[in-house]
Amino acid sequence: MTQEELNELILGKFDDGIDNTTNNKTIDENPFVNDNKATKDNYKNDNYKVDAAKQWPPPPPINEHKVVHQLDDVTKGLEAKASQVFDQLESISQNSQSAQDDLKIIKTHIKNQKKLFEKLSIQFPHIKAFQESLESSNDSLRRIISIEEKTIDSTDCILQAMDIMQYQDIYRQKIERVVNITRTLSRYLSSIFDTDIEDDKRVSSATHIQGDTTNNVASSDEIEELISSLGKKQ
Repeated sequence: MTQEELNELILGKFDDGIDNTTNNKTIDENPFVNDNKATKDNYKNDNYKVDAAKQWPPPPPINEHKVVHQLDDVTKGLEAKASQVFDQLESISQNSQSAQDDLKIIKTHIKNQKKLFEKLSIQFPHIKAFQESLESSNDSLRRIISIEEKTIDSTDCILQAMDIMQYQDIYRQKIERVVNITRTLSRYLSSIFDTDIEDDKRVSSATHIQGDTTNNVASSDEIEELISSLGKKQ
């Protein structure tokens, strides 16, 4: 008689006489079992939702719960969004440069008008329109210079923002490092637990072993009594 057959006989004889309170106590002592029954029938991979309050069952191994897959999504998302931000900053920089070029043309025109009205105001001091136009030209020139300075500051800020955005590449490299380390650990653990023996060819393990904290373990006297009873039946 094999160990497996003996275990089946022992369990078949004594399981009926043992109170279910022992099994309930064993379940209560398991920190991974809560009020929600962790069976394969009460959850599916399709509608599974991770809940921090539940320690069991663990998340199914789908892409949403795979560490490397999620980290790859993070790096791809960061790279895509950073590229979009750089494109927007480049567009703003080009518009700012174009505005500066236009302001230079307008400023040159206002300076020429200012010179003209200065001459007219000197030659015709009694005509107030020339003096008012001169004052208006001076005011417009001051405003244009102020706008030009602001556009230059905006261009500098855009360049600084582009430099700051370089952090994305640094963090991407750090995430890639974590991904590579995680994959290395995964391969290492797989190699540790790898075996050439197939599962169906392995000897099944005993349900209870002498020394376990359970009342379901049969004593030596009970085993001898069982063997004797089997011999009498034969």
